[in-house]
Amino acid sequence: MLRVFWWRRADGDLVKDGTDLRRIMPYVMRSRTGATVYFDQRIDVRNAERFVRAFNEAHPETRTTLFHVVMWAARQGLTEFPALNRFVAGGRLYQRAGLWISYSAKQRMKRGAPLLVLKRRFEPDESFASMVTAMGTQLQSAKFGGAKSTVDSELGIILKLPGVLRRVVFAAYRALEALGALPNAFIENDPLYASIFLTDLGSIGMDPAYHHLYEYGTIGIFGAVGRARNELVGDVNTGRLEKQRIAGIRWSFDERVEDGLYAGYALKHVKKLIEDPIAGGIADDDPATRAALGVPDVDLTAGVADPLPTPLDER
Repeated sequence: MLRVFWWRRADGDLVKDGTDLRRIMPYVMRSRTGATVYFDQRIDVRNAERFVRAFNEAHPETRTTLFHVVMWAARQGLTEFPALNRFVAGGRLYQRAGLWISYSAKQRMKRGAPLLVLKRRFEPDESFASMVTAMGTQLQSAKFGGAKSTVDSELGIILKLPGVLRRVVFAAYRALEALGALPNAFIENDPLYASIFLTDLGSIGMDPAYHHLYEYGTIGIFGAVGRARNELVGDVNTGRLEKQRIAGIRWSFDERVEDGLYAGYALKHVKKLIEDPIAGGIADDDPATRAALGVPDVDLTAGVADPLPTPLDER
């Protein structure tokens, strides 16, 4: 059913308590491209890779990778900093309903193989093992299910039209998008309507790239994960060189959603989780992996560590 009032959307709620600056920014910077800010992170992944090896040893039927750890950390970051789970549409700012992550995967590791783009809703309290299992099932279904996705079917219809009519279709889409009149069935099945898009360039041996944000859809954050490599890094305290495993992540961020300070704290939180996922709680409900790591069991009723300070805490 189409929404009658343009400020009511199927995928989010209008943010009514934003500052005047945040409210005017979509009119000053009308496109995501014009509002994009880029961040470059270098992350020590030694502990994350150690966790991955232990997890795969403890769960040989469920294979995981460093990219899954990044996905988990991104979910935790969006949960801890919910203002980043917002989007701009029709000149207004909305809080997204649910936490959705889209990601890409090659159907086969061969040149010319089609690229799969998948989208999934992530629950804040879902265990890491459950997340990996569900993602694996989704990927296998996409690779070998045989049925076309809803997006592929829609594109097939549009591409049969002449160029002039394609422009009419997309003009109509932009109008409906601005009015918030797109049905939920259309939004739920489209991977470009998500909280964040992550791509694993490291899986094909590439370094991270600065990726553009799509004007289509509502994604305001894009993260590209590069390959991990051994590097000599100087210790600022001792001046000595230390061998580390460094992976780069390059982020593209729609500044209209939140200010850079808030986003910076979120990225620090994500980096902290990737660099020490065990301390971040990734295996708190996974005794088998903790045993493989030689880490003692934890008391899940004892509370959790204080989160990183947010800009509000700094005032």
